[in-house]
Amino acid sequence: MLETSARLLRLLSLLQAPRDWTGAELAERLRVSPRTVRNDIERLRALGYPVHATRGSVGGYRLAA
Repeated sequence: MLETSARLLRLLSLLQAPRDWTGAELAERLRVSPRTVRNDIERLRALGYPVHATRGSVGGYRLAA
């Protein structure tokens, strides 16, 4: 399992891809729980990164421009 800082950097790099990621996809890529992904998204937002989320079956996370 990645340390928090390394995981946040990996999450940030994934979110920069021009696509939406579901929480489950991010959790699988990072080998953590969906709850950890949600917490990490909140950490990135607290640091000022504009992470947008859309709900629903076609929803996901994306880093804004």
